[in-house]
Amino acid sequence: MFRAGFKPGNLILVDTKGILHAGRPDLEKIKEGNPWKYELSEKTNAEGRRGSIEESFDSVDAVIGASKPGPGTIKKDWVKKMATDSIVFACANPVPEIWPWEAKEAGARIVGTGRSDFPNQINNSLGFPAIFRGVLDVKATTVTDDMCVAAARELALFAEERGIHENDVAPRMEEWEVFPREAVACALQSIKEGVARIKPSKQELWEGAVSIIKNARDSTHLLMKKGFIPAAPKPEDILGKTQH
Repeated sequence: MFRAGFKPGNLILVDTKGILHAGRPDLEKIKEGNPWKYELSEKTNAEGRRGSIEESFDSVDAVIGASKPGPGTIKKDWVKKMATDSIVFACANPVPEIWPWEAKEAGARIVGTGRSDFPNQINNSLGFPAIFRGVLDVKATTVTDDMCVAAARELALFAEERGIHENDVAPRMEEWEVFPREAVACALQSIKEGVARIKPSKQELWEGAVSIIKNARDSTHLLMKKGFIPAAPKPEDILGKTQH
């Protein structure tokens, strides 16, 4: 998030003990063993907010959860404390920290989870296939943060171009056209950073990614059609079972 341009001071991080802030006694004790957590407590939370997890929700615009599966890890009463038109991404799997309908009832305007059977799937499945495709296509020696940011920006751009609304803010897994775009963005960034072993043109990268990804999808659909592998259940069927 920092690499993408978020101001560290605007973020409030929490752990099981509450809000991370400079000077929290237990963080001082783990400074040597967990310097990353200590450093984050120093860089974030510029307003110096202290207190419990519940208090961290006061008037914030967005919450990103990647913690303990719920429901109930994030409570409705906490979401009610958030700012108007708030965003809740409850990404724990297999059960999000709060059910989407509960977050909506509490006043959140946009709600995403890690699951495909709810609106707004925010999941690494939108990133890793295309990032790896881009890495392989240029024989990159590593995956950098900026390569991941480039992939994320392409996801956002794709969604904006095809249109978004409150229940559809990110590309969906079935929108396979986004993956070649994401792969190319990742590959070009790796070339820019000097970690690519080969340097195909943008057009070559595009044509290669489209061919490989389309072939893989077509093969999977054929295997499903012939009954060799089971077809994926429809989202509405899963959603109905979950709510009942």
